[in-house]
Amino acid sequence: MNTEYQKKIAAEKATNEIRPGMVVGLGTGSTVYYALLKIGTLVKDGLDIVGIPTSEGTEKIATAQGIPLSTLSTHPKIDLTIDGADEVALRLNLIKGGGAALVREKIIANASQRILIVVDESKCSQVLGTNFPLPVEIIPFGWEATQKAVNQFCGSSTLRGGEEQPLVTDNGNYILDCDFSPVGGITEPAKVEMALNNLPGVVENGIFVNRADKVIVGTASGIRSMEKDS
Repeated sequence: MNTEYQKKIAAEKATNEIRPGMVVGLGTGSTVYYALLKIGTLVKDGLDIVGIPTSEGTEKIATAQGIPLSTLSTHPKIDLTIDGADEVALRLNLIKGGGAALVREKIIANASQRILIVVDESKCSQVLGTNFPLPVEIIPFGWEATQKAVNQFCGSSTLRGGEEQPLVTDNGNYILDCDFSPVGGITEPAKVEMALNNLPGVVENGIFVNRADKVIVGTASGIRSMEKDS
């Protein structure tokens, strides 16, 4: 079973929890893409929901699929969010931000009553930061100084897109991809999340601690689900 199929079955499984009348947070990334396609089909078949996108890219896809959209200003409470992750470790702690939408994803997560994370099995690990670099969103002004401060935690980081053409997020910021593998990963994610966010110039980072209620994993043998505290 290839990776794309694993993503598809996980994403479509998550859409089974959507109910009529819900406000649904719409995540960002290659796995959530399949959920958006499925939700679009459900809407065409008469499902009455409202979606809140976490990125401009997701907004474009959802609009193309005919999914009615709104904002947090209009719907400050979200019933269910379906999102992806770049790495899932013990206690369902996550690294997100591979799609450069981590700030908006965290805002949406904070407003959500229930969060479903959909991934393929390659995203699972024992310790965060061992399989995927941690994205840290930073303001462009003085970014080199911010990078030096961030590197005290991880050892090294790279500016996404490179110095000549850095990637710019939907919020107008840059992203540092931080390699924690040389230091054994992120063994205390809550502490690292808070410490990084306290650095001047850091907007937010991609550590999501105690956020996911359920992780749905597409595997070579089918679906595997992990619940919070299970």
